[in-house]
Amino acid sequence: MSAGPDGFSAQTRAYLRGISAPEAPILAEIRAQTAAHRAGNMAVAPEQAALLAWLARLIGAERYLEIGVFAGYSSTAMALALPEHGRLSCCDINITFAQMARQNWQKAGVEHKISLYLQPALITLRELAEAGESGSYDMALIDADKPFIPQYYEACLPLVRSGGIIAIDNVLSHGRVVSSDRPDAPPGHARLHAFNAALPQDGRVHVLALPLGDGLTLLMKQ
Repeated sequence: MSAGPDGFSAQTRAYLRGISAPEAPILAEIRAQTAAHRAGNMAVAPEQAALLAWLARLIGAERYLEIGVFAGYSSTAMALALPEHGRLSCCDINITFAQMARQNWQKAGVEHKISLYLQPALITLRELAEAGESGSYDMALIDADKPFIPQYYEACLPLVRSGGIIAIDNVLSHGRVVSSDRPDAPPGHARLHAFNAALPQDGRVHVLALPLGDGLTLLMKQ
């Protein structure tokens, strides 16, 4: 039986999901929706969203920042995990994806928790900082265009409180980052490789890189 990118067979992954808390029906519906979409590989893995929701409950998160919304799977999972007074700030530039996400938030009954910013995320992050939001977010997820991950990280870090968590998805770039030194490798892979390599030496955060989905790095701010 062939293994997936995480090294587990489909049967083993199904078993692990079966002995974990069940996926909410609305999340299963969104996952089916994204799997049928031409950009379906942009969605976070269910294990990634489940871990982030688990961490949100663990640290008592009330404010969450997301860069890259797609169909709203991870934001819906987080909105369900946050308390009723919890608030999410979500950034995207794709109107079609934003409409999908809004419909899914409505179905989940969590739209009232979410503020959606439809403009380049770096602009939104700067505006949030200028509005006095620095240090006010408990968690953030960076899951957007990969060449800008270093810039997103630097802009997110001041907005997250000490002890808060920043998660970065797709740090493996479907395994291509490992061979980023090949002559034919795109420059973006080398930049992502350099960014990944520098994080353990960044004294502002504690780093944990996990083989979930396409690679998930968790950073706890000092």
